[in-house]
Amino acid sequence: MQIFGFDFLAYPEQLDHLKKDGELPYPLTKEHFKPELAVQNYEDHLEAWCLMEELGFDGVGFNEHHTSPYGLMTSPNVMAAAASQRLKRMKMLIYGNLLPIHEPLRLAEELSMLDCLSNGRLISGFARGIPREYLAYNVSMSESRARFEEAYKIIKRAWTEEVFSYEGDFWSYSDVAIWPRPVQQPHPPVWIPVSASQETLDWAGRENVPISPGALGTLAGRQDMVRYYGRQLAENGHTLTPEHIIGTANAFIADSREQAIAEAGPYMVYFYRTLFGHGNTANVERQRATGYRSERNLEWLSPENREDFLNSIQTFRDASMENIEHQDRLCFGNPDDVRDSIIELAESLGTNVLMLHFNRGSMPHSMFMNQIERFGREVLPALHEHQVTQALS
Repeated sequence: MQIFGFDFLAYPEQLDHLKKDGELPYPLTKEHFKPELAVQNYEDHLEAWCLMEELGFDGVGFNEHHTSPYGLMTSPNVMAAAASQRLKRMKMLIYGNLLPIHEPLRLAEELSMLDCLSNGRLISGFARGIPREYLAYNVSMSESRARFEEAYKIIKRAWTEEVFSYEGDFWSYSDVAIWPRPVQQPHPPVWIPVSASQETLDWAGRENVPISPGALGTLAGRQDMVRYYGRQLAENGHTLTPEHIIGTANAFIADSREQAIAEAGPYMVYFYRTLFGHGNTANVERQRATGYRSERNLEWLSPENREDFLNSIQTFRDASMENIEHQDRLCFGNPDDVRDSIIELAESLGTNVLMLHFNRGSMPHSMFMNQIERFGREVLPALHEHQVTQALS
């Protein structure tokens, strides 16, 4: 299997003391931001990624989010450019640039630069973003889907055509030939995260683009998602393979599962209760009302799995030390436990590629580094030896 490290690069100071009526204020004003903490946070992560490379990880993922301590990678391309000058082997996954809120020609150029800076190690993930970002950038959520698909067409044409022109609903160009061009031809690999959107699954099936199913959600729901995606691939002449699915999990090594939950659990609870929903709405009906989700958005989900799946993606604010241990992607315990639970998860989704979170919330840097070190030496070799050969059917 291929193993990628991934986290959101959250602001490294816990901010629960700022909550009002149980919520972190939004917008969160300048007075609460300490630049010296951000400076150290970027350096700490660059150090962590270098350790991942030394230990044999296959890649590292960079994420884009805005206007929140939830994540300080407002430009994953800038972060990846910095990392590209320290990392010499690992793949660099941008997961992902938020197409609806950005100018697509600029993204095509920046990603081409990144592929050159890394000598062909870029994986270009694209995403739609979450409601908070549309408000910040003053983009209508009802235009999200159309903007995403139009931007992707433009980027792909900019990468692959000698000279292109495009007349669209949101962007138009005439006689453009970008320099530089990507090292990887015809273009860098494209991956896409899917939270629940049926239209995204349909699009990925048409475009033969690998997906990571469900940032939240139950295992049964994510399996429904993979099966539906497989049918969409087949309808468009493609075949679902273990390389089409990128699984995600949380990993933490200790002497026992109980000890791992005791040590890492508080940081996960902080992430879900304080950071994950900051300035955002996870309510499906509200998202439909804004046009962000469509009425047919969850037709891929089996009726028997619907209630549990919807509860799981809307109740993350209820995370606690008592219920967090029941998460089905919590790969916690001694090294053998962690290895076995990751392999079991990979087999259950039919994936040969996993993105692992080692640092939810604002974990101390020394703890983060210790987890990378232990995982790299005590678990990673066995995962590299294991190959998932059967896609989910």
